[in-house]
Amino acid sequence: MVNLIWLALIVLGIITAACNGRIDVVTKAALDGAQTGVETALSLIAIMAFWLGVMKIAEQAGLVNMLAKLVRPLIRLLYPSVPHNHPAVGAMVMNLSANVLGLGNAATPMGLIAMKELQKLNPRPDTASEAMCTFLAMNTACITIIPSTMIGIRAIYGSTEPTSIVGTTLFATALGMTAAVLADIVLRHLSYRRGGR
Repeated sequence: MVNLIWLALIVLGIITAACNGRIDVVTKAALDGAQTGVETALSLIAIMAFWLGVMKIAEQAGLVNMLAKLVRPLIRLLYPSVPHNHPAVGAMVMNLSANVLGLGNAATPMGLIAMKELQKLNPRPDTASEAMCTFLAMNTACITIIPSTMIGIRAIYGSTEPTSIVGTTLFATALGMTAAVLADIVLRHLSYRRGGR
């Protein structure tokens, strides 16, 4: 549906530009947008490389296992069907750590690994398990303490205070994650009451 909306907006824009004899504006905007996208992506490589390196060092130094032990009570509470020593736990911790640092791109591979490991525990492979639904909710609405990517983008475009968004981001993402976890718990409870699993 979203693709159809975007297609309609693009086609409408091209038709409007053609009717007004300004098709050159559309071409220039498309090329400028592509150039800006490439420049922004290249500028973010240094930030992404730094944080990915930090995460790799943390993983090899055993900090991931230490973090997994610290959050184990929370993991047991949110994921009662996942054994505490299962590989999915480490992948989920890494994914959530990357999200906490505002590195959505770095979180994606670990999220895929976590889902693959959770699928191995799934008694009904054609349906998402409770643990998978909970993880997806947390991954989508994870709290962000350091929005690294957004800080980097703001710095690239000349913001005088690129870190000024930290407080509001922390507040908004904390509310979002709380809402996601509560919705997961409520929906799971409703599913139990209706006799579903």
